[in-house]
Order: sequence, then C-alpha cells, then structure tokens
Amino acid sequence: MRKVVVNSTPLIILCGIGRLDILKILYQEITIPPAVFREVTAKDDSACAQLKTSGEWIHVEEIKDHSEKKMYKAKLHDGEVEVMILAQEQKADLVILDDNAAKKTAKYLGLTVTGTLGVLIKAKRLGIIESVRPLLAELRKNGFYVSDSVEQMVLQQAGE
Repeated sequence: MRKVVVNSTPLIILCGIGRLDILKILYQEITIPPAVFREVTAKDDSACAQLKTSGEWIHVEEIKDHSEKKMYKAKLHDGEVEVMILAQEQKADLVILDDNAAKKTAKYLGLTVTGTLGVLIKAKRLGIIESVRPLLAELRKNGFYVSDSVEQMVLQQAGE
C-alpha cells in the first residue's frame, strides 16, 4: 500500500464538496500530521466532522524531528511544514498539497507531489468519478481558486 501524506486544504475542500471518499478509494488510507488535524478540526464544520468520524483510514502521526520545522517557517504554514517532514521521515510515496510554494519546496526535497486537482484527474482515469467538470465547479463554489487556464489544462488531462 502506498504511503500518502495529505495537507489540510485537500481535506477541507474535498469534505466541502462531499467527496472525501475519493481519497479513501484511491489510497485506502492516508496520513496527516497533528498540525493538519488541528487546522481541519479548528472550525466546527463538515470537514471537522468528517475527519473526526473517518475511522481507521486517516492516521494522525507525529513528526519525530521538530527541529527541522525552523528551516521551513519563512514561507510555509505549520501544516505544510509538518506534511513535508513527516513525508521525509516515513519515506512517503506521495504528498498531496495545494499551495504552490509548498509544492515547489516538496519537489525540491525530492518528494512526489500532487494536488487536489491531480487527485481528481487520477480518480477520473481510474473510473472512480464520472467527470471532473462538475467537481471543479463545486470546488470553485466552495472558494477553491482555479484559474481558467488551469481549469482548461485539468479538463484536457481528464479527457473532457
């Protein structure tokens, strides 16, 4: 089974459109660091409720080396920093992040990275979802910014 570490934005946005199940179907289980758990559960909303009742497939795991956090703090949030450290410590196969600076840093560190949109493309290719287009519309309605050019690229990659 692949080791997948996920940041808060993909969890919040997929919960917001009622499709957290896509992560479960694609990866069977995911890992999040405590900072991500705190961020997602800080507000009493659907993401918080879904994360708290997700059962055994979402694992919260501590990072071992907190001293590493200082190196990343300049431009990244606590959750993003912990995601990258945890991914390195556990030799994760995949990191799911949406922030561009965090993605660049993760790639620089040699981590394999995708974002929420990449997850949707993969889900479409594997037949887990029928179409990416309506989910993109839902994401936008829920405040997830997707530029027109990125939307066109995603739809093209999804064959839509």
